[in-house]
Amino acid sequence: MELPLVVGVDGSEPSLLAVDWAVDEAARRGWPLRLVYASWWERYEGLSSPGSVERPPQRVMGEDIVGSAAERARRRNPDVKVTGEVLAEEAVSALLREAHNASALVTGSRGRGELKGLLLGAVGLAVAGRARCPVFVVRGDEAGLAGAHERIMLGAGEAGTSGDAVRFAFREAETRACLLEVVRAWRCPAHKTADHPLLVGEPAHRHEQQASAHLDALLHDAVADHPRVRVRRSTVEGPAHKVLSHRSAAADLVIIGARRRHGHYGLQLGRVGHTLLHHARCPVVIVPQRVRTPADAIGGGGR
Repeated sequence: MELPLVVGVDGSEPSLLAVDWAVDEAARRGWPLRLVYASWWERYEGLSSPGSVERPPQRVMGEDIVGSAAERARRRNPDVKVTGEVLAEEAVSALLREAHNASALVTGSRGRGELKGLLLGAVGLAVAGRARCPVFVVRGDEAGLAGAHERIMLGAGEAGTSGDAVRFAFREAETRACLLEVVRAWRCPAHKTADHPLLVGEPAHRHEQQASAHLDALLHDAVADHPRVRVRRSTVEGPAHKVLSHRSAAADLVIIGARRRHGHYGLQLGRVGHTLLHHARCPVVIVPQRVRTPADAIGGGGR
């Protein structure tokens, strides 16, 4: 049985856009859709008195939000199985717990009550930086949200953090029957700058060759496993966060990997992840790559 695609909903416009996008993704993948509203209302209102049948107003609101979102999802695609639940729990904690039994999580770019000028809400950022399953943050312009480009992009990081992201990207491209562009950004160190009159061309050429070789090694197995996927390799000079953010304007989805260190509970996102989550012109998915530590090996732990 396929695990569901879990969507955090709160009734805000960004969360409703996330529901629409998630319905389409669930339909492509054959995944059920699970809508979750989480609010720790007992913290503010107190527990109901013994024997009370009155429901807390926050729970009533949550049930209305989930019910409306479920109806919206069914109207968009009646073939997608939709369920919903209201949880008396802090939103980030609830979604991180849901991640253990989800194919992926989906959040909007901002939540209810957050400042209009925020580029990414606190819940979306925390979930993307800590979840143990892929996290889609639905953001971007109309073309990217609609999938009009028929192209998705993978930001190729280091081999130790990108293996799961590579596999995810190829499955996504195969499901969408679209082009997969894999981008490796490279930079020539300042002391070897290609603008130096004595070093024109040679250092830059060498770094570009290294970037190309990195792509070949990173993609070798996935290309063999997914022969139907059309792949375009791109090596681009410049900072990775700027390169990927700029190129997201012509993509329907940007995929990057992120380390997930066992026992580390803070945000586990690098500069590239932060930039894309705040500035990408299309939805972004963060694919976790768990990094084993010597302590894991000694303890035999890990998932």
